Amino acid sequence: MSTFDFLVEIGTEELPPKTLKTLSDAFAAQCADQLQTSNIAFDSIVAYAAPRRLALWVKGLGAAQPDEAFERKGPAAKAAYDKEGNPSRAALGFAGSCGVAFADLETIDTPKGEWLVYRGVKTGAATIDLLPQLVQTSLDNLPIAKRMRWSSNRFEFVRPLQWLVMLADSQVIPCSMMGIEAGNHTRGHRFHSTGTLTISHPAAYESTLLDQGHVIASFEKRRDVIRAEAQRVAAGKGVTVVIPDGLLDEVTGLNEWPVALIAQFEERFLSVPSEALVSSMEDHQKYFHTVDAAGAMQPYFVFIANIESKDPSAVIAGNEKVIRPRLADAAFFWDTDKSMPLADRVARLDSVMFQKDLGTTGDKRRRLEQTAAAIATKIGGNPEWAARAAQLAKADLVTDMVGEFPELQGIAGSYYALHDGEADEVAQGIREHYLPAGAGDPLPESLTGMAVAMADRLDNLTGLFGIGQPPTGTRDPFALRRAALGLLRILVEKRIDLDIGELLDIALAQHDFDADTTATTRQQVTEYLLDRFGAWYADDGIAAEVIQSVRFNHITKPMDFDLRVKAVHAFSQLPEAAALAAANKRVGNLLGKVSLADLPGSVDTALLSESAEIQLSKDIAACLAATAPLVAAHAYTDCLSTLATLRAAVDTFFDDVMVMAEDPAVRNNRLALLKQLRDAFLQVADISHLS
Repeated sequence: MSTFDFLVEIGTEELPPKTLKTLSDAFAAQCADQLQTSNIAFDSIVAYAAPRRLALWVKGLGAAQPDEAFERKGPAAKAAYDKEGNPSRAALGFAGSCGVAFADLETIDTPKGEWLVYRGVKTGAATIDLLPQLVQTSLDNLPIAKRMRWSSNRFEFVRPLQWLVMLADSQVIPCSMMGIEAGNHTRGHRFHSTGTLTISHPAAYESTLLDQGHVIASFEKRRDVIRAEAQRVAAGKGVTVVIPDGLLDEVTGLNEWPVALIAQFEERFLSVPSEALVSSMEDHQKYFHTVDAAGAMQPYFVFIANIESKDPSAVIAGNEKVIRPRLADAAFFWDTDKSMPLADRVARLDSVMFQKDLGTTGDKRRRLEQTAAAIATKIGGNPEWAARAAQLAKADLVTDMVGEFPELQGIAGSYYALHDGEADEVAQGIREHYLPAGAGDPLPESLTGMAVAMADRLDNLTGLFGIGQPPTGTRDPFALRRAALGLLRILVEKRIDLDIGELLDIALAQHDFDADTTATTRQQVTEYLLDRFGAWYADDGIAAEVIQSVRFNHITKPMDFDLRVKAVHAFSQLPEAAALAAANKRVGNLLGKVSLADLPGSVDTALLSESAEIQLSKDIAACLAATAPLVAAHAYTDCLSTLATLRAAVDTFFDDVMVMAEDPAVRNNRLALLKQLRDAFLQVADISHLS
């Protein structure tokens, strides 16, 4: 089959730099999906993304859809002829609807008799004819949070379209999209290129933009250039540039022709906490800060210009001028805030509303003190430090530094606490109580930080659920999902063996809820927390049935829950798992038909007569003896591996033994034996949920 290369370039006003990579990846994925759905073959897709363009080069694209054989069923054969033996009106009508003569129809045998059919071949559509709609559908499906309209058009896209390139090899595909006619002309760099550039072939796209347009079209290549050049100019000053991945992607999305330059600020600003300086440079100016070999911040920063200036010193001086007032503000706030002890700001929290039904941030602070101290006691921490950290944790919200740099809450407070002479762990607890802020974020390292972090999340969960404002599918203004996952991560990853109910009782005791509200909230929050495990484990490739098997036992200790889930997941991969899961399900069904109270509490070995049941009884007894210490040590994986050795005995038992014997004593004894088998597995989970 003949093939061709296809190029599409969507030329726009400057695209959002933070989402440029996401848009590019989604465009390529959507195009691939559309081609596969349309049954059009292709070899590969190369994606390009720069501030003013999204482009795809599809290599080896099939010239047409494959022809498709089809069969169309008509009337029954007995209705195909009239009394004279001529084709009936129904048969002729069917042939006409198929666009063929009656003689072209065939007869097939079916369970209901013979029928007329028409077998034909549908010619595949030309790919060129399908591409405009395919591209439009791909663009419509991009993950764009807010779409724009421009001029008097009703078209919507992330930014206004300026030009459109669509090529099949060297041929322009005639079409229009969002009011723009397709052509073979693109545009280069705003300042280093003038006029339009002609793309002769998809394979020439990248080199044409690079050589004639001063544009590095590949997002990945541009990112590599920025990283390498930033490191080069930093090394020239004897420092190391810090390049966070998120900032690197954003800067890559801002520049078409990146030029790395290094500038300097006054060393006096190094007395300001480094986080404030980094925030000023990275978040506000998109600069990369530098450090020395020991990781200490240095008075240099690297920035990326989107132009190759004839006078780089002027560009450097301009950027130094821009950053100076930002750093001066940070230094001013730092010096001003230090003039008042952090503890003296605590009273101001009574004038800051947290939530109208839950009171002020001051009310929240008082609840946190009690909860954090109680949790610290349970995890082996210092309750006095935890209470003090909780008392001061929110005080930096009323400082000038956090007012200007909200992202420094907790961080600023820790610096002020150290300046005021607070214990190091109190300051660390203040800094860490916001951790983890999101998925993949680090966890608190200190016991004080863990105690205050858990107290803060528990207060939000119990408070909002208690006043009837849990998160919904579309609204979660207090980020309770994130709070729940953060709490679970601390308990699981820090191996804190505490029960959810135990923690909720501490937090609920700080609210003024009545007994019914307290009980309802406790139950709702417990279920909400356990439900969060579903998404957590799904990301790790653990099936929902594994989680359900553990939830059967009503485990409410997250650390223990996690150990059991991982053990059941490992067990589910064993060759014995399927048979034992089916056996447990069968046992559950048998036990469900009788009253468990009527069964003997233990197996009477004197009533065991069949060799298969005698062997199973011996094997279960041996496994129970072996697994008891394993369960006590939370070694659930080893426990289930031991129980997996029962498979042969269980299979033989069900093959050779009639469980529901006529003799009631024998029947109940065998059921008691099966209950013993089921209970052995229930030490860990109900594996009958496994498929």
